[in-house]
Amino acid sequence: MSSRSAAPSENLLDELQATLAHGTVARRVETLRRVTDLFINGAVDYSDEQIALFDDVFQCLIRHIEISARALLANRLAPIDSAPPQTIRRLALDDVAAPVLSQSNRLDDAALIEAARNKSQAHLLAISTRKVLSDAVTDVLVMRGNDEVVQSTVDNPGAEFSENGFTQLVGRAKGDDNLATCVGLRPSLPRHLYLKLLAKASETVRRRLEVAHPQQAADVPMAVGEATRRARSARSAVSKQTAIAHALVKSLYEDGRLDESQVTQFAEAGKFDETNAAIAALANVPVTIAENMMIETRAEGVMILCKVSGMSWSTVRSIIIMRDDLSGGEPTDVQACKDTYERLRPSTAQQVLRFHRMQQDSAPAPAA
Repeated sequence: MSSRSAAPSENLLDELQATLAHGTVARRVETLRRVTDLFINGAVDYSDEQIALFDDVFQCLIRHIEISARALLANRLAPIDSAPPQTIRRLALDDVAAPVLSQSNRLDDAALIEAARNKSQAHLLAISTRKVLSDAVTDVLVMRGNDEVVQSTVDNPGAEFSENGFTQLVGRAKGDDNLATCVGLRPSLPRHLYLKLLAKASETVRRRLEVAHPQQAADVPMAVGEATRRARSARSAVSKQTAIAHALVKSLYEDGRLDESQVTQFAEAGKFDETNAAIAALANVPVTIAENMMIETRAEGVMILCKVSGMSWSTVRSIIIMRDDLSGGEPTDVQACKDTYERLRPSTAQQVLRFHRMQQDSAPAPAA
């Protein structure tokens, strides 16, 4: 095979296999070094066919070389975008996988997920440091990873998280101030999960969020009565997605198109921000009060808001189911809630709602 980069020929492959079958350990390592040098020196110029031939060569070598030589190979091939793909995939599942898992662009999500699901915490930690991580990969890291892996993943600015991943993180952050702070500062954290996180946050976490957003310190939640009512509004937590949802609901309300049917549609679609804003508008309360009541562990707050708004039980049920799906916690006793809702008087709901307003109005301002 003629090439500007002098790629190995089929004869060289035969020679290498003969060397591996009969050569000494030292000769095998030297063979690895020469072939690796040959590939790296011309990697930019090789065609797909030539890279495939190198892949065959490295596959033969990997079967016969010791761990130290495989570690050297992993380190040298990891940064090369055109590295032989099958060799990289095999190294990714090896004990020397860290350089490849953390750097190689040859690994797709399927390969990363395979390693994350089946290999050690060291493999997961290496994956967590990649420049870019999809939510499909971080789902596995959060589910399987130990505390070090999870913290590393959350610290990675190139990591994306699904709503399920964020739900798992909020659960794991309980009692871990460092993790809670990092999760709370993720700009893509859904609003309802941010509020749930803050409802359980320590004073240390709230102070850290204050420092991270000094221009919005007054918006960082402070303790107000029971823990589930700590989540007052925080502009720093209102993502672009939440702002768009609130604007949509406001537009529907002002146009006279916001009704119970629309609330049900929002809830059945799992849209917390829209559902919350819609209930707030129909109950004539600030969104912050509705948020506090919506994230309470029990469903009484939801029922109070819905009773004030004159909603039917079927809508209340849809909202409760949405809350359960989003929280990932124990399912609510829907039948018991139905019985309570049917007994609840609108006048009683109005009184309780006034109490919630009073609590927020009398909440202590953050320390200067």
